[in-house]
Amino acid sequence: MNLKCIIVEDEPLAVNIMKDYIQQIPFLELIAVCNDAISAMQKLNENKIDLMFLDLHLPKIKGLDFLSTIKNPPKVIITTAYHEFAVESYQYQVLDYLLKPIGFERFVAAVQKALPTAKTESQITNEPEFLFFTVNKKRAKIQVHEILYIESQKENIKIVSKERIILTRHSISELEKILPSDFIRIHRSFIISKSKIDFFDSQSVEIQGNQIPIGRNYKDHIKSLLGY
Repeated sequence: MNLKCIIVEDEPLAVNIMKDYIQQIPFLELIAVCNDAISAMQKLNENKIDLMFLDLHLPKIKGLDFLSTIKNPPKVIITTAYHEFAVESYQYQVLDYLLKPIGFERFVAAVQKALPTAKTESQITNEPEFLFFTVNKKRAKIQVHEILYIESQKENIKIVSKERIILTRHSISELEKILPSDFIRIHRSFIISKSKIDFFDSQSVEIQGNQIPIGRNYKDHIKSLLGY
């Protein structure tokens, strides 16, 4: 099954590089190249598009502003020279955030995430809205979208949400498997919600005033996810 894609980009060099990459990937079918958000919207209305490569610095309407106006957007891969919009972009459930100049291997890794599989679609459909944890011999309910981060503390885990902190006995590795895709492991002791990040650098992320370290073994993976 081919993925129908469009490029939304106003830089000719970047367009040519991505067109060349797309031609080398058998499952990608390029439908159109759009120089601005207005022409991209027209193509989205005219065609069933599976994947959009979106630059952020477009004329007239900026990339993220454009993305926020689409009711049912296709899967999106951000392509930009600016790393500082990475955290904001993940609020729109983008697949990946590619920093220019984009290498072919990095490009391939990003588009692989767009391939539809029964497992992937099932996981998206069945992502839990809430979880129950044992606290003082009772079961405490917590809304998943309210969780800021999770910290492993010896035999317990600390679940920090907008409203409260829960301490419970649980395995952070087991919890990592059942949490939605917005949650990522950045340290052997920490899982965070990407959409809740306020600031980040190569050493840590900050969520509502809490500094959370990025583990040495996780840095390359986090770098690719957040684009720093």
